[in-house]
Order: sequence, then C-alpha cells, then structure tokens
Amino acid sequence: MRRVGVIVKRDKPEAVTLARELAGWLRELGVRPVMLTSEPTVTAVVLPAVPEVELVSEAEIGEAVELLVVLGGDGTLLYGAGLVADQGVPVLGINLGRLGFLTTCGAPEARATLKAALAGELRVDERTRIQVRLRSGDEVVTRAVINDAVISQSAMARLIELDTFLAGARITTYRADGLIVSTPTGSTAYNLSAGGPIVYPTVSAMVLTPICPHTLTNRPLVVGLNDGELLTVEVVGDASSVMLTLDGQWARPFRKGDRVEMTRAPQPLKLLATPGVSTFEVLRGKLGWGGGERMA
Repeated sequence: MRRVGVIVKRDKPEAVTLARELAGWLRELGVRPVMLTSEPTVTAVVLPAVPEVELVSEAEIGEAVELLVVLGGDGTLLYGAGLVADQGVPVLGINLGRLGFLTTCGAPEARATLKAALAGELRVDERTRIQVRLRSGDEVVTRAVINDAVISQSAMARLIELDTFLAGARITTYRADGLIVSTPTGSTAYNLSAGGPIVYPTVSAMVLTPICPHTLTNRPLVVGLNDGELLTVEVVGDASSVMLTLDGQWARPFRKGDRVEMTRAPQPLKLLATPGVSTFEVLRGKLGWGGGERMA
C-alpha cells in the first residue's frame, strides 16, 4: 500500500496530535500520508512536523489513496467515507467521539489497528448505501448516503404531508414532522432515536420512519432495497419550509413540485472491522444491552 489518506475531526486537539504521530509512522514504513487541503487545523499543525504529507482536494482524494483513516466520530467518518466510497476505497475509523458505531477502535489501539489494516488482516464489511436523486424542475442532484436521508420541517413546527411510493405502488401519505429513510447502517442513528428498528447491517433493506406522525398507526416500515426499484417521496401542498438532509452533511430546501427518488447505490461502502467482533457484540457494548459495560 503506497498512499493512505488521513482525515481529522476539526477543532479536536487529540485528533491532530494522533494524526501527526500516525503520519510520521506511515512515512517510516514507506507509506505516503495524504491529507486534505481544506482542513486548516491539520495543515497548520501536522505539516510543520511532517513536511512529506501530500495535500489533495476533496474531489481528488478518492483516486489518490488506497485506504482512508478517519480520526473522529461517526460524523467525521460519514464525511470522509462520502469522499471515497464511490472509488471503492476502504475506510478505517478511529473513534475520538462518543458512541462511534462505525469506527473500528479507540485512540490507544490506533497504531496496532492501522498496522493490521496495512497487512490486510482486518475484515471488510460492505455496507449498502442509498442513492438519492432530488428532481427540482430541470435540475437533478444525485448523492449517496451511508446513514439516512431526512425530509423535515426547517422552520415552523407543523405537520408536512409526504406521498410515498415504492416501485410505483403507493405506500401512504405521511402526515408528520418529517420522514427518515435509513440504511441498515443508519438504523442505529437518527432512525433509532425516532423509534425505528435496528436492522442487521448486511440486510438488503431500508427503513421508513415517520417523525412524530399525526396518525399513530403510521409505524416504521422496513422495505426491500432491490436493484432498480425506486422509493419516491413528494411533498403535498406547501413545500416552502421543507428541507432534505443527507447524512447530516448536506442539505437542500424543497421547492414546489420537487421529488426525491431513492434506490440502491451501485457501490457499497467498504468499512474495515476487527475480525471476530460481531455486530451483536458492538450493539451490546455501545447500547449497554444485558447490563454489560458500554464500549469507549
């Protein structure tokens, strides 16, 4: 492996310190560390200590690296993974946040885990992503999500109405504060907080979870995520204060007549994980199931 990308959570001193250490260690192994030009905390602190770091733009990093290491929490990992998932670059998360469902280890194990990743000793989990298309007049915006797409009110606390269809068949009109469409990976994020189910990561499905639905029988719905099948969501009536948010990283206000289409993304996210650690072990540790201690 010749080039490894390193992305650091902004304004987190311990992440910058760890990035400096790992970058120097990678150089000693003959591996070139690659970082983003758009991260001022990294370029100001890391570069003077490790001048051999290569800088690339967000648009270039997916083609420039063979592995991406993310130092931060799940939000930072979602940002980094969104830059490289289309190119099939595996992602290794080092948890410096709180729960860290997507990260592989904590800071104390960072060097040993990265060494195992370079040696090809970590498991590669392929996580399904959802491709989201926002059709707004003649404009079509296409992005992929790892966790979720959320359609919700951006201003006043009032109900919105959302017509939903799967493969042309009408599901229902949700009257709610909004709607979360989650991947199995994202089922432990906003979906879980809104009362949705936890879905095993390898299940080919997505979860539709209404946010505070007006009709109490509108419960979370799990549907198959089959190739080519479209989930379509349209706002009924006034859309002036409705917002589409993707993975908590990108947002766009709705306009009248806008439509959102969702389907399986062609390229999954390749997420590195520790061999022998099951999904259920992670859930027990992170959520404290069975009285066990929470993982750091």
